[in-house]
Amino acid sequence: MNKLTRPGDPPGGVRAVGVWSIGVAVYFVAVIFRTSLGVAGLDAADRFHVNASALSTFSILQLLVYAGMQIPVGLMVDRLGTKKVLALGTVLFTIGQLGFAFSPSYGTALASRALLGCGDAMTFISVLRLGTRWFPARRGPLVAQLAALVGMAGNLISTLVLARLLHSLGWTQAFAGSALAGVVVLVLTLLFLRDHPEGHEPAPSPHQGSAYVRRQIAEAWREPGTRLGMWVHFTTQFPAMVFLLLWGLPFLVEAEGLSRPAAGELLTLVVLSNMVVGLVYGQVIARHHSARLPIALCTVAATALLWAATLAYPAPHAPTWLLIVLCTVLGACGPASMIGFDFARPANPPERQGTASGITNMGGFIASMTTLLAIGVLLDATGDDYQVAFSAVFVLQAVGLSQILRLRARAARRERERLVASRVETVHVPA
Repeated sequence: MNKLTRPGDPPGGVRAVGVWSIGVAVYFVAVIFRTSLGVAGLDAADRFHVNASALSTFSILQLLVYAGMQIPVGLMVDRLGTKKVLALGTVLFTIGQLGFAFSPSYGTALASRALLGCGDAMTFISVLRLGTRWFPARRGPLVAQLAALVGMAGNLISTLVLARLLHSLGWTQAFAGSALAGVVVLVLTLLFLRDHPEGHEPAPSPHQGSAYVRRQIAEAWREPGTRLGMWVHFTTQFPAMVFLLLWGLPFLVEAEGLSRPAAGELLTLVVLSNMVVGLVYGQVIARHHSARLPIALCTVAATALLWAATLAYPAPHAPTWLLIVLCTVLGACGPASMIGFDFARPANPPERQGTASGITNMGGFIASMTTLLAIGVLLDATGDDYQVAFSAVFVLQAVGLSQILRLRARAARRERERLVASRVETVHVPA
């Protein structure tokens, strides 16, 4: 047996890539819908006649629903399988995008974004589970980073394509037209997606009653690797998420004096940087497992340093080169957040992967939701002082960093114990 192959590993191969690609296509469309408000924030404020706090409520509610759904979705994936959960998620986020297109008021628009967030919440965990069911474990970090990379490509579509459609066709036509992509991926999911390859069916487990749910959550949370993964995700993801989801364009236009096209180019730079860095991080971590935490911590430090330099720059506007460097570094936040799953995944058995991924995925979205709200409130309280408002980033980073440092030794010790046990098991498997 190949020393890198674990007992019961799926084979991977061309069919695995094809099935996994369908799941990733669903996630791709979900990210387009999720980030569509990022290029329409100023338009939404005019359309619904709301201030900064009310505008941030769109994204906060969407992320609140998303974060709140992570553990239930993880349990659903573990119980029902990937195909059913992805199909349901696609229906919900497509209806949400259509509702947002035709919303006549702020209240109905909020409800539509909540529905969109509910459907979006069902996609990424499902795609992670699909990867673990179709590819060998050694491919896990790279497969996860590739899924995130495709998701960022969805963000790129929002930035480049949807923004142009919004200003050329108008609000209703742009959002309603984009909803057709949801219908396409729903059909592909129903016709071609499979939960696992033949001969690699998961072992049956009792999925009955509240006792099972409590046990799944408690056992996943008890693992230090799950909690460390959640805090890594919490600390790394939110600076870029907040920037891309809502506040990047207003910050660059209103605080830094850039034109909308120039601001859009910098948002595109964040996405492109994310895609490049994701490939690099995935390859490095697949080859050097011990690099996970140093990479995550360096990303946090670089992000904090560049935000501090930008906000504290002694002039009315930061120079263009500094904004370019900031956006390039922000592109590393998404790939760094994926490292959280690389701590949670080996800490949990296959039948608990969805639940553990749900707990991990909550981290970054809770941080993003908190920061979105804090920035909106501080902007209203200070008369649009972006220096004060964006200082909330440092508070969340400090909280997350303290938890990472507290848990890292405990998680490393448990991982060494599991590795020794896995090697003993592999020795007894025939070649």
